[in-house]
Amino acid sequence: MSTVPFTRPTIVAAVALLGKSGQAHFNDLALRLGLENEIPFDMGLAVAKKANLLGREVLQRSHDTIDTLEGSMSLAEAVVREAVKQIRRELAQESEIALARGLARDGYVVSFDEDNHPHLRAALPDELGLPAVDDELHTLLRHFGFVKPLGHLDQGIEAHARGDWAAANAQFRTFLEGLLDDIARHIEGPQKTVALTSENRRQLLRQIGFLAEDRNEINADGRGYINGLFKMLHTDGSHPGLSDEDHSTFRLHLVLVTGRTFLRRLYYQK
Repeated sequence: MSTVPFTRPTIVAAVALLGKSGQAHFNDLALRLGLENEIPFDMGLAVAKKANLLGREVLQRSHDTIDTLEGSMSLAEAVVREAVKQIRRELAQESEIALARGLARDGYVVSFDEDNHPHLRAALPDELGLPAVDDELHTLLRHFGFVKPLGHLDQGIEAHARGDWAAANAQFRTFLEGLLDDIARHIEGPQKTVALTSENRRQLLRQIGFLAEDRNEINADGRGYINGLFKMLHTDGSHPGLSDEDHSTFRLHLVLVTGRTFLRRLYYQK
């Protein structure tokens, strides 16, 4: 079974872009993916319906290993790589834009050679594994019942997907703030934390040692990592002012990795 370096939204966006292909191209695609038995070659069946069949197969069998001209990989990765071949430098279609944004969220970019041929490459170290980080973060949020932070995270990801950078940035900050609030309540109980501000709850996590002062995760003087992260996340939020796509994606990557780190810590402290 192969690993899948892409999240579900990216895979869905890839299938949607491939659904813009013609009949002959889509039939060739099904053959290359080894799905000729699942996706009929019938020229009378609309490509959109074939794309739906493809999407269902890929999501159900995303980890299945297949052989391609680029080597062995998961079915999901093969589909994403096939879709990347359809992306143009100018990103003229909404389906191209959606896939490019999904790839950025997963830590990948599309580059073009001198002949304008698109190539997929990792923008971040493979070891970071953002899709796995995203999956584990969602699992841990559900495990602890942290419903509100989960909702803010998902709303932020949805806003990022549609290109609403200000809304995405605001949700990412609210997610991280709510997460640390919920962690403080989980450890110390609601009675001890109900009257505190979010900043005071973070300082409480410092005082009890959950956030490490000696590693500069947080400081009483406001100079630690968490202090600086919140100052950065506060800019370009729901108030007037916009952030560009790269910076909004950068914020998303930061809150995913940071949130997963603290939830892991909480889980293994049990």
